[in-house]
Amino acid sequence: MGAPSGEVDVMVIGAGGAGYPAAFLLASAGRQVVMADPIGNLGGDCLAEGCIPSKAVREASLVRARAQRYATFGLDGPPPRVNWPGVLARKDSVQQTRYRQHRAELAASRVRFHAGPARITGAQTIEVDEADGASHCYRFADLIVATGSAPSRLPIPGADLALTSHDLFRLGADLAFPAQPVIIGGGYIGVEVASMLHNLGATPTVLEATGELLPGFDAELATGLHAQLGRRVTIVTGALVTAIERAAGGGYAVSYRRDGTQARLTGDAVVMATGRRVILPDGIEHLDLTAGRAPEVNGQLRTANAHVYAPGDVNGRSMLFHSAVRQSLVAAHAILAGGQPVDAMNFGAVPVAVFTEPEAAHVGLTEAQAAGQFGDIDVTRYDYKQDARAQILAETEGFIKLVFDGHSGRLVGAQVLGLDAAQLIAPLALAVGAGHTAVALAEVAFPHPMVSEGINKAARAEHA
Repeated sequence: MGAPSGEVDVMVIGAGGAGYPAAFLLASAGRQVVMADPIGNLGGDCLAEGCIPSKAVREASLVRARAQRYATFGLDGPPPRVNWPGVLARKDSVQQTRYRQHRAELAASRVRFHAGPARITGAQTIEVDEADGASHCYRFADLIVATGSAPSRLPIPGADLALTSHDLFRLGADLAFPAQPVIIGGGYIGVEVASMLHNLGATPTVLEATGELLPGFDAELATGLHAQLGRRVTIVTGALVTAIERAAGGGYAVSYRRDGTQARLTGDAVVMATGRRVILPDGIEHLDLTAGRAPEVNGQLRTANAHVYAPGDVNGRSMLFHSAVRQSLVAAHAILAGGQPVDAMNFGAVPVAVFTEPEAAHVGLTEAQAAGQFGDIDVTRYDYKQDARAQILAETEGFIKLVFDGHSGRLVGAQVLGLDAAQLIAPLALAVGAGHTAVALAEVAFPHPMVSEGINKAARAEHA
């Protein structure tokens, strides 16, 4: 290690949602902050190959899907043809717009930024190598490890033949349109990809190892999504994938075992959507943290090392961009307070949205979890068949379900399936986090005619 480039108050490794909010807050409070990221800009994997580009493709798919329903609204005309390179170019344009925005934010900030990988070289030292060959060495007082996660692959023969979300959504992606994709994994990434590709004209098949889509979700939410998505997409549950190989006639063959029987499926592409693995920085062992394992954190995102914080995907607890942003700010507040717990992360109130068609979303406890924890629970629901906006848009399959602790009356969980679910879950997350009862939700005058009225009506059913 060369001579230190300087001593800093806080070093931040990673400029995604878990890194840059803390960096900006700490720098604005007068702390000397250095941040390093190999991408060379803000946004992390979310912008490079995740949330933003995937939703740009998804919105293109929804435009086409809605056009196919012209007759429902008394309209006619052919649905648009799919220009796949054009869809990818539009995705790239959105990514570039946000990268320009982030470059301006960096330039206006007091954060010193390095485009390059960082490695920990000692208990309080770090080295960053930039693309131009320059090397920078720093001694830090506090460290934020925000190195995120990456797509994981099953340990099976031929796993490297499969595409991941990186291949589908990275900036400059130039792959051919997957017309008959085999998607391994029925979690949120797998079902989102299946839904959007189908809307663009593909015929996907989803292979899920467990007995239902969206493992860990509320059972009614998962089965409801399966029922609706399964009308458009082939879904095989209980499918344990054992190998991927190139097919003799072109394309790929996926072998899997189901109910003790071996089966084989072919397609023109295979998408591996089997979750994400945490990425740890090189040299993490110098911090007295276990190498090769997600660091355990407390409510302030502090690790076993009192001067090291690990917000975001890297701790493996809530691998979502919006969760990472909140965790980042909690860590920054703790650093500003000298490690005192002036703020805390509430992992139980982080909303989860699945951007399929229909959308699915949840926050807090599932109905089964709540029953196991509290024993006495109250469950109320609002059916989309009753809803004015759902009727106008002819999207009347869906529900809002509210789960209350039967003893205190607090809202402890909520699940939404259908139109606008990703938007509706936000006020419900606020209610879960604040410990609101049905009374609070029943007293809000939600706008008409919007599906959010269903929150009020479901709460009134409990309050009455």
